Amino acid sequence: MQKALNKILLVEDEADIQEIARISLETIGGFSVHICSNGKEAVEKAPDIMPDLIMLDVMMPGMDGLTTLKNLRQNAKLVNIPVIFMTAKAQPGEMKHYLESGAVGAISKPFDPIKLPQEVTNIWQNVV
Repeated sequence: MQKALNKILLVEDEADIQEIARISLETIGGFSVHICSNGKEAVEKAPDIMPDLIMLDVMMPGMDGLTTLKNLRQNAKLVNIPVIFMTAKAQPGEMKHYLESGAVGAISKPFDPIKLPQEVTNIWQNVV
């Protein structure tokens, strides 16, 4: 039986993208969304939130998405939580690198808020 996707941790430094993604994922997708504004906050809060899925911006000040993913993976509680990168850097070579780094998928920015929940669901269904 497939595990349901309910709780998403969105790690994104831009407030407008946070809000658009949150509204899209909650209203259209029916998901519960928790938001962190940077990698450091995500590494600190993720073990308490225990999301089903983490959506991670690649380019953030301080700790970028790839470094954040490495830090999240150092916590035994978070090792098996799927991660999807959200990025404007979406060339095929870059997308391949994200998957090789341990992400289960990547979504290009700007994303279509109407299609975002289905994109997330499609990636989720391929990994659980």
